[in-house]
Amino acid sequence: MAYVPLSGLHILRGAEHLKLYQFNSGVAKHYFCSKCGIYTHHQTRSNPTVYGFNVGCLEGVNPCDLDGVPVSDGINHESDL
Repeated sequence: MAYVPLSGLHILRGAEHLKLYQFNSGVAKHYFCSKCGIYTHHQTRSNPTVYGFNVGCLEGVNPCDLDGVPVSDGINHESDL
């Protein structure tokens, strides 16, 4: 996950497939793809001036190739190891 200011995230394709999930206070905003279910980005309650985004959603970027970035493959959960 990486963070950018709200003005720093631009959805180039597929915005029509994003679905918003909010709970409790409604301040935090979590976005998911309605087709595949992947988490794409969020705006947190603790710092609503930035978006956290899933680096794996960036075209041409393989998060496994980035040094020092923890990666979860979605299959092998740390509690299963």
